[in-house]
Amino acid sequence: MEYITPFIPALAEAFLLVMVCAILLIDAFLPDEKRWVTYALTMATLFGCFLITGFTDWRGEIYTFSGMFVADPLANMLKLWIYLTVAIVLVYSQAYIRARDMFRGEFFVLALFSTLGMMVMVSANHMLTLYLGLELMSLSLYAMIALQRDSATATEAAMKYFVLGALSSGMLLYGMSMLYGATGTLELTRMAEVIASNDADSTILMFALVFVVAGLGFKLSAVPFHMWVPDVYQGAPTAVTLFIGSAPKLAGFAFLLRLLVIGLGAEYLVAQWQWMLIIMAVLSLAIGNITAIAQSNLKRMLAYSTISHSGFLLLGVLAGGNGGYASAMFYVIVYVLMTLGTFGMILLMSRAGFEADKLDDFKGLNARSPWYAFLMLLLMFSMAGLPPAVGFYAKLSVLWAVVDAGFVWLAVLAVLFSLIGAFYYLRIVKLMYFDEPVDRSPITPTVSMRWVMGANGLSMLVLGILPGGLMALCEYSIVLSLR
Repeated sequence: MEYITPFIPALAEAFLLVMVCAILLIDAFLPDEKRWVTYALTMATLFGCFLITGFTDWRGEIYTFSGMFVADPLANMLKLWIYLTVAIVLVYSQAYIRARDMFRGEFFVLALFSTLGMMVMVSANHMLTLYLGLELMSLSLYAMIALQRDSATATEAAMKYFVLGALSSGMLLYGMSMLYGATGTLELTRMAEVIASNDADSTILMFALVFVVAGLGFKLSAVPFHMWVPDVYQGAPTAVTLFIGSAPKLAGFAFLLRLLVIGLGAEYLVAQWQWMLIIMAVLSLAIGNITAIAQSNLKRMLAYSTISHSGFLLLGVLAGGNGGYASAMFYVIVYVLMTLGTFGMILLMSRAGFEADKLDDFKGLNARSPWYAFLMLLLMFSMAGLPPAVGFYAKLSVLWAVVDAGFVWLAVLAVLFSLIGAFYYLRIVKLMYFDEPVDRSPITPTVSMRWVMGANGLSMLVLGILPGGLMALCEYSIVLSLR
């Protein structure tokens, strides 16, 4: 365990915090026609963080702040993807938030504060650090949802998310306090040592585990803690829905690994939380895929799709071992790319006074724009897990890890529910290619959105044909971080 000068491993976080404060001050003196300066500074901040993290030492674990913060390959890898994801969200959202009078400094500052919370989460080696990162991220998201003050649905969605989020945070905090009572420490690596030496009260640990898994289930949108997802996805402005459905999933995955695998990774505890994750995964796959079929609102359908994808993510984690964790990491990265592209298409087709969030809005898209219809087809194939899109390899790697762990029946169930899920994804392809368009207005994206959307859609095909590089990076990060 290597300890060095405190602020060096957290340099990206410090840089982001300083830039957020600077952007807040600069934006206060900008007229409305100069808001592009705030946008440019936000993108420059993300690029600066990318460079700082990219040049960080990736060779092992570096601890700082008395062991509360760790810079390791897992954290660095996820941070790079978080920066990239947030940057793509802002590119996709630019025209949408301009048309709805949301192109203000508050939107960008809240996005950066939420990003800072995610960064703290993925580098946390202490339960207090984990919780601080989680709350910083969550509070920013609540405010972003309610940013469209005149929208009753957005305000309602923000209230639902806030109330249920507070409930889940309370359960998580209660579980953490019980863990402290049982082990006498809040540091995850030290906690693992105490539990491994059998010095902790096993009864209290079991109770704590239930509360912790319940809190994690809410953050990962897993059944039976999924009730907030459809209403929040549908009620929030689409740009905010895209943000909620993408980058926080990367931080949630890190939260899951840090707490369960590093802190509660003792053999007898693994056997307990493994079965909890099995129940949550099966229910998520079943309810997510079956309920999505009945939806006519695309954002609501994608909310239930998120629930089903959370089931696959949990399958990779419960499979255990470096292979299982690497497959789960690969899956969550691919899922984020798929979500970015799919919600990006909704934003692309939306305009002032019109939300392209109904399935019927995609009717005849091929007649309006064959290129965007093809990109959406790639995204839907990947969501459904059909070759040659990368979603097929992502699901296959998770299923392979589950079979290797001895849960063949679980892999069979996952395949069956994936077949059910393929229906509602392919229904969108049918609407695009075989139905007459309801709306024939031209699709006019910005130059940046056109290029990013093209790269996002084609990445489904490129990564599907050549997945080895990304999988190798995931395996490298897992092996060096979870030794």
